[in-house]
Amino acid sequence: MPKFVIEREIPGAGKLSSEEMRAISQTSCGVLRQLGPQIQWIHSYVTDDKIYCVYIAPDEETVRKHAQMGDFPANRVSQVRSVIDPTTAE
Repeated sequence: MPKFVIEREIPGAGKLSSEEMRAISQTSCGVLRQLGPQIQWIHSYVTDDKIYCVYIAPDEETVRKHAQMGDFPANRVSQVRSVIDPTTAE
């Protein structure tokens, strides 16, 4: 199943409280339950003004549907084509 990186522009994301992060996560998980097992949230990286989320989904449309249902921005959705790390150099 394809993997996607979703770029979400959220001003002040890095300053969100743990309660706010919990609420966002709960909303996301609730939408995921509604959409079924074909879409999975792997993890997210929070920066100052953006959140980068990694999802497994059948297609970009499903990722965007999750964002719409959860009222999350999905400013850019990119399919992961490959993964590299330091061992790639060996």
